[in-house]
Amino acid sequence: MDCIFCKIVNNEIPAKKVYEDEHTVVFHDINPIAPVHLLAIPKKHIASIYDAQPEDKELIGHIHIALQKVADEMGISESGFRIVTNKGEHGQQTVFHLHFHLIGGRQLRWDM
Repeated sequence: MDCIFCKIVNNEIPAKKVYEDEHTVVFHDINPIAPVHLLAIPKKHIASIYDAQPEDKELIGHIHIALQKVADEMGISESGFRIVTNKGEHGQQTVFHLHFHLIGGRQLRWDM
């Protein structure tokens, strides 16, 4: 598979990881738009949120719990943050492996 995020999961290419467990990897975005901009991905390849199946609901919930831990570690829990996932061309999805952006560390705007 030629998926860059699968290669990160498999340690074939480096990433600045901040969290990893048996289901999830969280790492720094290479083009951050805020002081904290991380990507959380499932180790299982799922192309987008639209491609998630009913059996993936626990996995997606697990990722969000991992993001709570990471938000605490990054010091943005109290001030607030945004979790975003994109789907398709109009949603500006550029990597077709489900991922969630954790963005914070400054006042965010709607027109990001």
